[in-house]
Amino acid sequence: MFEEIKKRIAAIEGEMGEANFWADKTRAQNIVKEYQDLKEELETGGTGGKYDKGNAIISIFSGAGGDDSEDFSRILFEMYQKYIEKQGWAWKIIHQNTNDHNGYRNLTFLVEGRNVYGTLKNESGVHRLVRVSPFSAKKLRHTSFSMVEVIPEFPKGVQVDINPDDLKVEFARSSGPGGQNVNKRETAVRVVHIPTGLAVHCEAERSQADNKARAIEILAAKLYKMEEEERKSKEKGMYVSKTTANEWGSQIRSYVFHPYQMIKDHRTGVETANVDKVLYGDLDAFIEAERKLV
Repeated sequence: MFEEIKKRIAAIEGEMGEANFWADKTRAQNIVKEYQDLKEELETGGTGGKYDKGNAIISIFSGAGGDDSEDFSRILFEMYQKYIEKQGWAWKIIHQNTNDHNGYRNLTFLVEGRNVYGTLKNESGVHRLVRVSPFSAKKLRHTSFSMVEVIPEFPKGVQVDINPDDLKVEFARSSGPGGQNVNKRETAVRVVHIPTGLAVHCEAERSQADNKARAIEILAAKLYKMEEEERKSKEKGMYVSKTTANEWGSQIRSYVFHPYQMIKDHRTGVETANVDKVLYGDLDAFIEAERKLV
């Protein structure tokens, strides 16, 4: 599909370079419109998703594996951080729950830039790590899991329609930076969507009201993502569970550091032995292969 798009783009560029291209204005405008649409389709992987052009909110949740899983979440965050910076995008943490070893029990951050959601949305799923545990006194090999969730950030002006009766709102003191008022007052907010059990914690904003509004926006995006996955599964005649087990048998990608080095995506078959290159943010091969699955 992508090779055909590239060939058509090249053909249009040839036409646009001709001296009499604008002789038929209506035809020329239609060709320019087709060219723009094809370029956009190539950039977004041909998915045409409603929010593909916009920002994304990424959450990483540690699963089975204790300290190793929480350290794996740190490794994944740093990997995505390097990839994001290579793209020229910006990021900021919305919420983080750390352990005593600088690992993450869970972490949520916003990524801002062009086509962020369309590029990264297929990174959602369970990731598996196999290595000699740095937390094992006997230097035993451990397997641990972390789940990545990528949802769109709704553009400003998009109406968030959630029944207030379906929400449970809790307040707490912020654990992050933000000045004296943030740390003394209960500005952090946790919102639970009772019908689905989905929960969002937000503490990045300076006021309780702003954190609540942001949490509800993120919750709405989670519900949108859930609905989209259900719609796509029905179109393909498949059943997809609303919850993904953060454990054996459900991983989309494996990161093996021992007894050999290999990172393999189980959906596409793409693999590489150059582990360090991937951990330093070289995800292009994986992301391009994921796009072709859509």
